[in-house]
Amino acid sequence: MPSMTPATERDIAAAEAHSAHNYHPLPVVIASAEGAWMTDVEGRRYLDLLAGYSALNFGHGNRRLIDAAKAQLERVTLTSRAFHHDRFAEFCAELAALCGKDMVLPMNTGAEAIETAVKTARKWGYRVKGVPDGKAKIVVADNNFHGRTTTIISFSTDPEARADYGPYTPGFEIVPYGDLAALSAAVDEHTVAVLLEPIQGEAGVLVPPAGYLAGVRRLTAERNVLFIADEIQAGLGRTGRTFACEHEGVEPDVYVLGKALGGGVVPVSAVVASSEVLGVFRPGEHGSTFGGNPLACAVALEVIAILRTGEYQERAAELGEHLHRELGLLVGGGAVEAVRGRGLWAGIDIAPAVGSGREVSERLLERGVLVKDTHGATIRIAPPLVISKGDLDWGLDQLRAVLAG
Repeated sequence: MPSMTPATERDIAAAEAHSAHNYHPLPVVIASAEGAWMTDVEGRRYLDLLAGYSALNFGHGNRRLIDAAKAQLERVTLTSRAFHHDRFAEFCAELAALCGKDMVLPMNTGAEAIETAVKTARKWGYRVKGVPDGKAKIVVADNNFHGRTTTIISFSTDPEARADYGPYTPGFEIVPYGDLAALSAAVDEHTVAVLLEPIQGEAGVLVPPAGYLAGVRRLTAERNVLFIADEIQAGLGRTGRTFACEHEGVEPDVYVLGKALGGGVVPVSAVVASSEVLGVFRPGEHGSTFGGNPLACAVALEVIAILRTGEYQERAAELGEHLHRELGLLVGGGAVEAVRGRGLWAGIDIAPAVGSGREVSERLLERGVLVKDTHGATIRIAPPLVISKGDLDWGLDQLRAVLAG
């Protein structure tokens, strides 16, 4: 366990005393951040190699995003959807265009967007496809992570996410991730959607076999089933493309977006699809008081403008190639069992002899680098896309030093 000053210990103790213990944070208390760096309450700096699980793709305190938020704060922050506001139409039009779709249904968090996508698929199945009422089925993959609501954890295979929350919501069938034959066998006349992460983030940055997403696209098109891509973590520049599905030339029927859409400033999420799909909703059938609020729209519009330059996608691709080349050299030396990922996103399986993912994360913390473990033996690397090559190399040097013991 890293050593802590009395001030840090007091802050952590206070947090532990007054908040539910549904997280196990690393023992650091952040006070400020800029770009790819964060500073704790004692003034110590840390290289952020997590980026808020991809919510901070464009860096801490991105000036364009902060200025957009400040300008909107001075005007109007919330109207609810009871009224129109002057940022809403532009936001919906720009995000729809970015995705090559017609319509946007804005929400706040990723889990809300997934819930919305589930409701959308079911309503589409009943209204458009003609599935008998109450029979709609959605096929998902094992090891998925789409959020933590009751419905979403009903189709999770992670015991920590699922245990003790039953009874569970029916209507889902789980198949192995990357197995196209199993997916094909699961799709029947009652299937309304296939919901997948193009890269499974929480599972350890699992990249499916080449051709899998293209196969899913063909299958769903042939069977009149919606392909819903959860791009909440994988999308918006992280993998070197605007959307991770682009690596296989695939366009899903429905994009589910979140995290980086709010630039790390405000929570923004959205379901984006054709008018045939999202057009099934009528007033009063779904909603959110804060979904599509003026502040969220202002920030998200600036995110979209940033993405349209292509700068961050290019940085993620170039630095990602360097990252994976360097990480690949660690495999086979006894400390790292496997490395996976795409762009500036990697999962690293730590050999048991070195320690758990948590222990490696704590050792990196002592050396000024912030990462996070998942599923025991894996650590994830996902820096803000603004990171410099020099800073990335310094972070990799610290990883090598930790793995060398």
